[in-house]
Amino acid sequence: MDPKPGIETIHPYQGGKPIEEVQREFGIDDIIKLASNENPLGPSPLAKEAIKRAATEVNLYPDGNAYYFKNELAEHLAVSPDYLIFGNGSHDVLQIVGETYISPGDEVIYSESAFVVYMLVSKICGAKSVVTPRRNYAHDLDAMADAITDATKVIFIANPNNPTGTMITKDETERLMACVPDDVLVVFDEAYYEYVERPDYPQTLPYVEEGRNVIITRTFSKIYGLAGLRIGYGIAKPATIEMMNRVRQPFNCNLIAQAAGRAALNDADHVRRSLKLNAAGKAYLYEALEQLGLEYVETEGNFILVQLGRPGQEVADALMRKGVIVRPMAAYGFPDAVRATIGKSDENKRFITALQKVLN
Repeated sequence: MDPKPGIETIHPYQGGKPIEEVQREFGIDDIIKLASNENPLGPSPLAKEAIKRAATEVNLYPDGNAYYFKNELAEHLAVSPDYLIFGNGSHDVLQIVGETYISPGDEVIYSESAFVVYMLVSKICGAKSVVTPRRNYAHDLDAMADAITDATKVIFIANPNNPTGTMITKDETERLMACVPDDVLVVFDEAYYEYVERPDYPQTLPYVEEGRNVIITRTFSKIYGLAGLRIGYGIAKPATIEMMNRVRQPFNCNLIAQAAGRAALNDADHVRRSLKLNAAGKAYLYEALEQLGLEYVETEGNFILVQLGRPGQEVADALMRKGVIVRPMAAYGFPDAVRATIGKSDENKRFITALQKVLN
C-alpha cells in the first residue's frame, strides 16, 4: 500500500538522545542531558505529590474534557474555559491545527530554522510549505507578510524560536498582524513564553479576545518541568476551539497529567526559582563562551545555540563520550552549531569544561 503523497519525504522526528541510550552505548554512568530544553529543577514538589495521589487511579479513564484543569487554567490566564484545548504536548495541538484547518494545496508559511514540526504538519496535510528566510537567526516577519497569497491558510510563528532562542517584538508582531487577511490563521507557538523577561515581548492573547483568527500554543513541558507527561494547550476563540475538538483524540490529556498540571499552576515559587536559575545560567554561559572565543545567539529561552567553527555533529559526539548530551543543529541549517539546555550551575560548568577539552 502506498502512503499519502509526501509522506515518504518525511524523516521521523528525532528528540534528544535519552540518558539510558548513552549509558548503553558508551558504558558511562555519570551523564548530564542538555539536549531537550528540559527544566533542570524538575517538576514542582506540589506536582510530584499530585502525581503520587493520581497514580492510584490509573485504572480509570481521565476526564476527556479536563473540566477542572481547564477551569483552573482559564482562571490563571483570565479567559473563559471555552477558549482552551488540551493536547498531548503542544506538538499535538499543532497537529490538531493541521488536521482541522489545512487541506491539500493550501500554502503554509513558516520561517527558515523554525521548529521542525511546522514542516511535518504541512507535509502530512499535503500543503505547500512557503519557507521565508531568517534574518539574524530570527524570523523575518516582513518577509512573512510579503509571502502571503490568496492560497495562504496558516502562518506558524515560534516566539521565542527553537532552536535559536530569538524573539520577535511587539512592534514586529503588530506590523505583521496589520497585513494578515481575516481568513488566514496565525499560530503563535509560545512554548517558552514563561522564560521571556523582555518588556517588548508581544502579548498575543488580546488578538484572540478581539476575535482574530489566531491560535496560541503553550506547554507545561518547559518551565513547569512536566515534559514526560506531555501537557500542551491552545488558546483561541471558541468557534475555533469547537472545530478543533471535533478532531482531537479522546482522552489526549491523561489522568496523571491533569493532576500534575493543576498542581503546577499553584506553585508560583517553583516558576520563580526556575526563572532565577535560568537567568544565572545564561549569564554564566555567555561569559564562558566569550572566553572560549565562540559565537552564540542571545536567548530568550532555556537553551543556547553555539557556533563552533567545525561540524556540530562531531562536537556533539565527542561531548557525548564525556557524558554530556547536547543537540547538533545541522537539521535546522546550522551544521557547525550545537544547542545546549541551560542547566544547573554544576551542569553548565561541566558542559563548558568538556567543550573546552573537545575543541582543543
